[in-house]
Amino acid sequence: MSSSSLSSNDLHRIFHKLDRNGDGLVSLGELNWLLERVGVQYSLDELESLVGNTTLDFNEFLVFYESISTEKKGESEVEEEEVKEEEEEDVGDLVKAFRVFDLNGDGFITCDELQSVLSRLGMWEENGGGDCRSMIKVYDTNSDGVLDFEEFKNMMLLSTI
Repeated sequence: MSSSSLSSNDLHRIFHKLDRNGDGLVSLGELNWLLERVGVQYSLDELESLVGNTTLDFNEFLVFYESISTEKKGESEVEEEEVKEEEEEDVGDLVKAFRVFDLNGDGFITCDELQSVLSRLGMWEENGGGDCRSMIKVYDTNSDGVLDFEEFKNMMLLSTI
């Protein structure tokens, strides 16, 4: 298990925030709400096809997170051109997600921007003990205290549970 941008604890908190009715399940609508906020667009039909169900329990949520946060390896039946198109779409989705966090549009995600977006999504608690500087530091390869797009992309593509 390699390091993750989101710990199991973080994912558990996110799951419970998404589970608005407290039934222990996250509906596709609730999941889609979160994905849209980070710039990832799926139709409910596409999500149901990906998930294979209309709701997710916590373990299924973890599997879904892992599936969208790890770089997919090319499958033998997928032609090379289709793989390239999918990678271009993934990069496009990552650009959209990056823009969500890069509030001032300067090409960098600062600690304040990260905290602001996570707060807006209901995923940041002032007294939760989280430190956005340490979250950024994990993927800040040039140690400038901010994430550029390449660092953000590596965080999103290389993170696993």
